[in-house]
Amino acid sequence: MLAAFGGVSRSIGVRIAGVVALGAFCIAAVAASHASAAGGGVQKVRLGGDRSETRIVIDLDQAATAKVTADGGDDRRMVMILPGVTPKETLQGAGQGLVKGWVIDHSGGGARLRVDLAADAVIKRRFLLPPAEGVSTYRYVIDLAARGAPLAIPTDVQFVSRKLPAKPALSMKKVIVVDAGHGGKDPGAHGVRAIEKDVNLAAALALKTRLERGGRYKVVLTRSSDVYVPLDVRVQIARRADADLFISLHADSGPDANLRGASVYTLADRATSRSAKFVSKDDWFQKVNLTGGDRGVSDILLDLTQRATRNRSGAFAELLLGRIDDVAPLLRRSHREAGLAVLLAPDVPAVLLEMGFVNNPNDEANLRDPARRARLMGAVGDSIDDYFAQQTRLASR
Repeated sequence: MLAAFGGVSRSIGVRIAGVVALGAFCIAAVAASHASAAGGGVQKVRLGGDRSETRIVIDLDQAATAKVTADGGDDRRMVMILPGVTPKETLQGAGQGLVKGWVIDHSGGGARLRVDLAADAVIKRRFLLPPAEGVSTYRYVIDLAARGAPLAIPTDVQFVSRKLPAKPALSMKKVIVVDAGHGGKDPGAHGVRAIEKDVNLAAALALKTRLERGGRYKVVLTRSSDVYVPLDVRVQIARRADADLFISLHADSGPDANLRGASVYTLADRATSRSAKFVSKDDWFQKVNLTGGDRGVSDILLDLTQRATRNRSGAFAELLLGRIDDVAPLLRRSHREAGLAVLLAPDVPAVLLEMGFVNNPNDEANLRDPARRARLMGAVGDSIDDYFAQQTRLASR
């Protein structure tokens, strides 16, 4: 009996190994298809089920994988990113079952699904279904279950399409993370009367006021007082906030006190490998939950995300410089690239703004004057408005 059972076990083991290998091959093929079809879109979102078990189906015109950035365990807000997928428009809908409401929009290098949960729930499983007979789209399926309940969604569940209701449950505010450079034990550069950390914080607070005035943004500060915040923590604050944009404010310093003007930094292409090492510290992109944990697929998705994010960062930098040019002088080479730590998040468009030279008398005076500082931050706020307006126009084409 034991020998026979061992033979059956080995036979089953061989079959399972074959299935796992086939699954890994399929995932790799999906990633390759994903890479070649980057820019594809979300077609629609469908919901089915009840308050014990709910299924979310995202219809796509391409293969895709996803990563969960928030599982809803703390605040009943689930967030998932589909790298390389571009919604043709912002989609939003009322809920059903365990889903109170949902929104799909752009974020970093892909489509972002945000779900407000109606009750405590867990993601029991996620998987991709390819086109099949009578179905022309790919379908990314997310199964939710009430916390502690078994999952048994019937195969004949009826789905109800929910798209663009009059009163969406989720806020459509964009999340802007404003980083006041330096702080605490790290004073930054010194002028005759100004210290960089103080100038940066005053500017960050002024920008927060400007952005919140119109009610379109949720603003998160990496620091709101004179405290030291490590560079990697600043990046994690942006990622945990599910930021749509990150802007770090600094004041420059140079060997020549006559040198003045603002400049903007974005992540250099040569620094993308450093970005990969940075996120691997907490196994960020490897938490995509791919079948078999295929590292090659994760690398492909990371590369796709980085490229899209760098493009978005560069586009914002140009808009930012165009607005600042109206209110303050710029350095001759005003758009620069570097491997600065605060720019390393692969999925959050990010820039570092050097507002001027704190050791130049004219720039220092401008940075210390509340009215001139507010005018500069007003221009920064206008560029943020321009950036998201441009995104909306592109999505509507």
